[in-house]
Amino acid sequence: MPLATELFDYELPPECVALDPAERRDGSRLMVVDRAAHAFTHASFADLPRFLRAGDVLFRNNATVIPARLHALRPSGGRVECLLVESVGNPAVQGTGEVWRCLVKPGRKLPIGAGFAHPDAAFIGEVVAREPDGAVLVRFATRDGESVVAMARQFGEVPLPPYLGPRRAEQRTADRVRYQTVYADPDRPVAAAAPTAGLHFTAGLLAALATTGVHMRDLTLNVGLGTFQPISSESVEAHPIHREHYELPVDSQCALFPPFAGRRIAVGTTAVRAIEDFLASHSGPLDRTHFAEAGIYLYPPSLFRGVDALITNFHQPRSTLLCMVSAFLTPGSTGGIEWLKQIYTEAIRLRYRFYSYGDAMLIV
Repeated sequence: MPLATELFDYELPPECVALDPAERRDGSRLMVVDRAAHAFTHASFADLPRFLRAGDVLFRNNATVIPARLHALRPSGGRVECLLVESVGNPAVQGTGEVWRCLVKPGRKLPIGAGFAHPDAAFIGEVVAREPDGAVLVRFATRDGESVVAMARQFGEVPLPPYLGPRRAEQRTADRVRYQTVYADPDRPVAAAAPTAGLHFTAGLLAALATTGVHMRDLTLNVGLGTFQPISSESVEAHPIHREHYELPVDSQCALFPPFAGRRIAVGTTAVRAIEDFLASHSGPLDRTHFAEAGIYLYPPSLFRGVDALITNFHQPRSTLLCMVSAFLTPGSTGGIEWLKQIYTEAIRLRYRFYSYGDAMLIV
């Protein structure tokens, strides 16, 4: 029987939405959920080493968030907002300059062939194709021929989730640091949104974990906007799941198979997607980095092949992320749906902070 989407709905008081990050990254609260005991306790994220042990391995998404929101003008003087989603290599539209998949506003005034430019001539964009989901392909020409990423780092804004609303100038400056993990690899500028479960880590906390014998393994998954798209269909199964490109290095692959014996702990749902997508078609590590597009859809009663524990934030109602967490609470059954509602009810009662800049949950 199909799963009704309304099963993954809940009421969230506005005051529980985190509009700003905690003063310290690891100062966020941490709810620790013990699946075997069917219980949960409360701690600070700085206490994480208490709940991990020597031999555990943390899989973390080292994608770097691009300052992907660009402002421009049409020839008529009308304003344009262009959000970079991902670089594409479509030879049918490739010409001089890079081509990117983008979301543009106002979309109806930017048909194929329409152009727009940065007020200071940092770039010129031309719409070269439109896609069924509303995205467009834009060919960019940048000043001095620099890359689009380099241009965006100078002139773009951090692509914060829409619910955060307009940000003051001083907040935007802070967001360039806080909406980025401390282990983001500047050579992996691929994400249009942050892997937010990783925002709680500090360099000191990572060092403390390493001292206790916890291993770190990186992967790169291009966090797309589909991550935040709510399920609009009546059933969960009818939702067209988004796809995200990822890279899984050899050393990370090896940590998913014997003789590696520690608990495999995913930092965030993006790490889960990459790991589970890889294991769906591989029974052992490869001799090269694995490049693929994750299209896996995890919802009750899904099973998990490669993740033993999960660090995640508190997610939006009717989201695929909520479906994944429900499945992870009780793999192979639908019991996690009701249990997650109980957990979220308690989190709301205790005024945990929700969403990207909010608090965290460790499920073991």
